[in-house]
Amino acid sequence: MDSTALSDRGATEAVDGVFLTQLAAGERMSIQHFHIEPGATVPEHSHRHEQAGFVYASALTFLVDGEEFVIEENDSYSVPGGEPHAAENRTDNPVRGIDVFSPPRTDPDWQD
Repeated sequence: MDSTALSDRGATEAVDGVFLTQLAAGERMSIQHFHIEPGATVPEHSHRHEQAGFVYASALTFLVDGEEFVIEENDSYSVPGGEPHAAENRTDNPVRGIDVFSPPRTDPDWQD
């Protein structure tokens, strides 16, 4: 078994105001933490990985295929692999949450 504390991993500022931290990875999935400052945007992108997540602080607005989905604090979501999506923090508080990717996303383009 492997164990990783969030405080032991450094966050990478993937885009302005969007901080991502790779946590654990197994053979079939990986997990990352996100912290998104007020007003910050994750530009539209897609990846082959299925993505499931949970927002535990504030709210995050996803933009998918012309529709907006507001994921409130303590809500979860899923995005199919290959689906173009973007996200915005339209609140006055940082958004914090967890993403799980399958297959594992161990070498994202934002990582150093």
